[in-house]
Amino acid sequence: MKPSNLIWVIVCIAIPFAYAFYLFPTLPETIPTHFNLEGKADAWGNKSSIFLPAGILGLTSLFCYFLLINLKSIDPKRVAKADEGLYTKMALYLVAFLSALSLVIIYSTAHEGIKISQLLFPLLGLFMAGFGAYMRNIKQNYFAGFRLPWTLENEENWNATHKLAGKVWMIGGSLQFLSGLIFDGQLAFGIFLTLVLLMILIPSAYSSILFRNRF
Repeated sequence: MKPSNLIWVIVCIAIPFAYAFYLFPTLPETIPTHFNLEGKADAWGNKSSIFLPAGILGLTSLFCYFLLINLKSIDPKRVAKADEGLYTKMALYLVAFLSALSLVIIYSTAHEGIKISQLLFPLLGLFMAGFGAYMRNIKQNYFAGFRLPWTLENEENWNATHKLAGKVWMIGGSLQFLSGLIFDGQLAFGIFLTLVLLMILIPSAYSSILFRNRF
């Protein structure tokens, strides 16, 4: 584990906390703590809850980072020559995304007139499109990627499925980003969810077809 990578993780986790500390003195005693599908606040709590997103997502970042960088040593499929460099890049990318997600939540909490959906769906779309760029290079394993009976049974099926999935996720994520900028509320959520389902179903169906054609 490179010290520079750990420093990057710590900085990403610290930035939302710093932003929350910056906002804290100016916050009212009661702030939003939950948002509905339209991006409007529907629950409130004490202003100290501004630190909650940074804490939860910070711990999640640490867990995901250490899981991914140690994937080769804990995964039974480690004999499949997992690319440690790729998993490290994925781990750092995920940490950066969770930091950005925490900032979006904190910003929306502190600015009541802003609908969180206007920021959240474009951010999620960018994340999924970016993850698609990594997906095509993920080696067979039990933790990351499309862990289907057919992909885990056959390495060629895994590689072909993830090559397609990478393209599907890049296109789907880009569409999610654009729809999040253009649409709002339940419509934006509906488009986002529909695209997520397609991004899962298309590679899964492709993997199944490959398996059936093989036999």
